[in-house]
Amino acid sequence: MARRAKSEGQIWLAAQARPARRSHTRMVGLGLLGTLAAVGQAWCIARLLAPALGGSDHDWQLWAIIFGLCAIGRGAIAYVMERLGFETGAAARRRLRTALFVGLFSGGPVETGRLSPGVLSALAIDHIEALDGYFGRWLPAAALAIGGPALVAVAVLAVDPVAAGILIIAGMLVPFGMAIAGIGAAKASRGQFVAMARLQARFLDRVRGIATIVLAGQGDAEARRLDQAAAELSQRTMRVLRVAFLSSAALDVAAVSSLILLAVRFAGAERAGSVLDPAAAIFPLLLVAEFFAPLRAFAAAYQDRMHASEAATQLASASMATVLPEPPPVIRTVHATGVTVAFDRVSVTRDTTRGAVLNELSFRVPHGETAILVGPSGSGKTTVIELLLGFLRPDHGRITLNGADLSTITAPALARMTAWIGQRPVLFAASVRDNIRFGRDDANEDEILEAARSAGLGPLIDSLPHGLDTIIGEDGYGLSGGQAQRVAIARAFVRDAPLLLLDEPTAHLDPATEADVLESLRRLTIGRTVLLASHASAAQSFGGRRIVLADAQAQQAGAA
Repeated sequence: MARRAKSEGQIWLAAQARPARRSHTRMVGLGLLGTLAAVGQAWCIARLLAPALGGSDHDWQLWAIIFGLCAIGRGAIAYVMERLGFETGAAARRRLRTALFVGLFSGGPVETGRLSPGVLSALAIDHIEALDGYFGRWLPAAALAIGGPALVAVAVLAVDPVAAGILIIAGMLVPFGMAIAGIGAAKASRGQFVAMARLQARFLDRVRGIATIVLAGQGDAEARRLDQAAAELSQRTMRVLRVAFLSSAALDVAAVSSLILLAVRFAGAERAGSVLDPAAAIFPLLLVAEFFAPLRAFAAAYQDRMHASEAATQLASASMATVLPEPPPVIRTVHATGVTVAFDRVSVTRDTTRGAVLNELSFRVPHGETAILVGPSGSGKTTVIELLLGFLRPDHGRITLNGADLSTITAPALARMTAWIGQRPVLFAASVRDNIRFGRDDANEDEILEAARSAGLGPLIDSLPHGLDTIIGEDGYGLSGGQAQRVAIARAFVRDAPLLLLDEPTAHLDPATEADVLESLRRLTIGRTVLLASHASAAQSFGGRRIVLADAQAQQAGAA
């Protein structure tokens, strides 16, 4: 299974690298030009130093000028490569993060609910950030690790074939040492990502449940567990670094060995009285560092590849990650001044071990009417709401809005037609005004005020220090349950959608607050098609038809 996941991660990485292929080609070309400039510099230095070893000193001004030009060109190439690598990595991160969020939004809460918020944050932040080095450094470095040394070896071969042979043999030994270190690096990197995701998920979950932890007297125990998780991450990170140093050590040994062999050969030739051009003898020595420079960059980027491989495995395993949703077979909208909802033999199975949640459910709600979904917990009331919101698709059957199949309606069109209020309203850390305007971005001041008044928010707004501009905390911190629900109702008022879906909107309210909220909801339902899922007996006072859900079967009763 691990080998299969790794293979999926590599396939996923290869697919994501295709859009950046042109940038990588440019970087490889620039890298080879930089290597040529370095070869030119080495030859100029050899010619300039030749007189000190008994060679001629003619045209030293020309060699000095060429050396300066090569140095300037090499610096410019290095700058352009660094900039291009940064832009390539940044573009890849933007593309992947956009695709991730598109996948998350298209999957909806049903799909994303199987992953904890800590895991989702790790995917969106750490895992995608870990791919930066892969796109910006590893891919061009992998090509230059072959092309760069080959170019240097050809230049040395033209001057001293024996020296070129020494460099080639030393260079061929490097991959063996790196392969041995790479096996350990892959294992260490995999463990590091697991520890990081575990720590993030634990920390975020504990922060969200801090009230429960404090009340249970588990604060010190949870702090110790977080400390242990952080210590584990630190240890695994140090293992990755140790393996990285081993990889660098193998390359350094090869570079030093080749340098020593070339120096010994030069000294041996001098003692034997062999005729050896000083420039030709110095030239290979000067190019040792340049021969191993692409290999050194490859070794440094190899850690980026290890991190990217593990991150890609996690991203590829998340079905919603970086996979743009397929468009429906027919793109269409529907006339939305009034909406008629119809279920035709709809069946849904969430978990095969638990059987069908809905089994051939059929009903019809004409536009402007209210239907109350009735049934025990688990009978499928929320599933019906999620189907209409587009978060689920039926296994069998057909759902239509004004006769149009729900699967053929575009997501923006469906969103414009629908307003939803759930059990716990989702409020953001922003002003009351901004939370209401979230229902419709282009709502003007008069519309927001009218929506707040219709939702019964007048007394609350008058009591707040800055009225509608008062900042509330995340999840409505600072507001009571009833006040938060009224903000959600005001959001639905300002949205003014013809289809209203209510999923247990008074489930967590006391009877008095529930009665006030229901009164606001009655005003909201006027002129709209409404599906209300509720256990509350007070909700049964809504006029409309009751749809009884029980044992995955729907039985329609008369008007309530």
